[in-house]
Amino acid sequence: MWDSESESVGGRGYGNGVLGSSKHGFKTDGFELRGQSWYVAADIPSDFLVQIGDVHFHLHKYPLLSRSGKINRLIYESRDPDLNKIALDDLPGPEAFELAAKFCYGIAVDLTAGNISGLRCAAEYLEMTEDLEEGNLIFKTEAFLSYVVLSSWRDSILVLKSCEKLSPWAENLQIVRRCSESIAWKACANPKGIKWAYTGNPLKVITAIKVKGMRFELIGASIMHYAAKWLPGLIEDGAGSVDEGSNSSNSSSSSWKGGLHMIVAGTKDDHPSVQAKDQRMIIESLISIIPPQKDSVSCSFLLHLLRIANMLKVAPALVTELEKRVGMQFEQATLADLLIPSYNKSETLFDVDLIQRLLEHFLVQEQTESSSPSRQAFSDQRGINPNAKMRVARLVDSYLTEVSRDRNLSLTKFQVLAEALPESARTCDDGLYRAIDSYLKAHPTLSEHERKRLCRVMDCQKLSIDACMHAAQNERLPLRVVVQVLFSEQVKISNAIANSSLKEAGGTQYQLMIPNRKTLLEGTPQSFQEGWTAAKKDINTLKFELETVKTNDINLLKKKKKKQ
Repeated sequence: MWDSESESVGGRGYGNGVLGSSKHGFKTDGFELRGQSWYVAADIPSDFLVQIGDVHFHLHKYPLLSRSGKINRLIYESRDPDLNKIALDDLPGPEAFELAAKFCYGIAVDLTAGNISGLRCAAEYLEMTEDLEEGNLIFKTEAFLSYVVLSSWRDSILVLKSCEKLSPWAENLQIVRRCSESIAWKACANPKGIKWAYTGNPLKVITAIKVKGMRFELIGASIMHYAAKWLPGLIEDGAGSVDEGSNSSNSSSSSWKGGLHMIVAGTKDDHPSVQAKDQRMIIESLISIIPPQKDSVSCSFLLHLLRIANMLKVAPALVTELEKRVGMQFEQATLADLLIPSYNKSETLFDVDLIQRLLEHFLVQEQTESSSPSRQAFSDQRGINPNAKMRVARLVDSYLTEVSRDRNLSLTKFQVLAEALPESARTCDDGLYRAIDSYLKAHPTLSEHERKRLCRVMDCQKLSIDACMHAAQNERLPLRVVVQVLFSEQVKISNAIANSSLKEAGGTQYQLMIPNRKTLLEGTPQSFQEGWTAAKKDINTLKFELETVKTNDINLLKKKKKKQ
């Protein structure tokens, strides 16, 4: 509504949101709707019919001719002065024409943010210019837009929403651009002042905000909220086509709440219906406007976006760009986020090749940051975890455990993904062992050579005692690997016994570094020396047992060779 006091400038009257013409050439009590037809409540019968779609307006020529250049021209070009019927099917909506017609009759029209854009487009279509009447409809709607709508947060957003149904008129008249820039300026000047909800399309607003220089994390929050509204698949696990990834939506959607919501107010029942053919365009637009800074949007959001992008066959260049963005934040991902189905002709259930590419992008990013001191300093300020590689290693191990159950997953793909990270990324190989064991369960027909090749990705010395105990009894492992595990287990048990003895003897000082065993024995009491001697006996016993196992295994292999 127009909030200023009533004003009159040169015969142009508008005030308090009520729009009227200063020239009343026709006396009427208003308009009446009967079915699909509008009638003017006047003493003079109507002599002119305007048809807009299925709606009919029974009007009078004179009020329309006095203010509409379009209707003047149509009658003139028809060469029929008695023309009493025209069709305006390309006019932007019968509702807007109803208001324009009332203005022509001098009936007061209540201007609001909800009807101003349609009325402005109708005025342009009907050519209601100053040449016909001073203070005509184009002038008055432009004044309302410029001095009322664009000065208000709420009104600018509501007008922007109403423009969705007025394409291309609203774009050609720069209504969308002006509202977007108005919102952008206000958002940049006072981000905390944005306290509304949005059900419209804010992509142009977000683009304008980027140009104005708003903080990237606020822009990212706007993009995520927009996607949650217009692409519900981002919350409902992409396309919802696989059960394995269904938990990802619940685990990540909560992280999108909060922040800046660049959205236009609407009712709860105003849910968008985006066709599949339009989703590709929306996805491509979203990818192109995501700020380049790390953490502008969550890694979970990027992976969900990537899932839909692959499903909709988005342009390869944009998909690659999105993959690089995920690589920048790969340590923030969860297992559920990575379980992306294979939408191409791949035989595997999940897109393992995609995860391989994401991991490569992550490693490239890590290498770039580590080689650039300035960028590393900036990254530290942004809160990057120095143990990012270790987190990614645990994530990859969990992913391998999950996808290894797929019988179509080749040994090569498993091995390449497992060996993609440097050895320093894993301080413990228990997760990798679980993945290997899971793969062996799902692929019981592997040959001895293939099983040995599979186990090469694991370092037995990095297994915990519990993992060693399990592996030592695992019949699916190759015999050579079992022997290595046994040896590693014995070493760990020996170390554990030694450490226990050291701890009991040394008290609070057991963590001190001892240069060698001789110095240790000389500098400790008799009780500790006795404990160490007992530990040595245990070690010798374990070594003897290991040699016995080795001898038995060698004899067994010889017997097998003879039979062959």
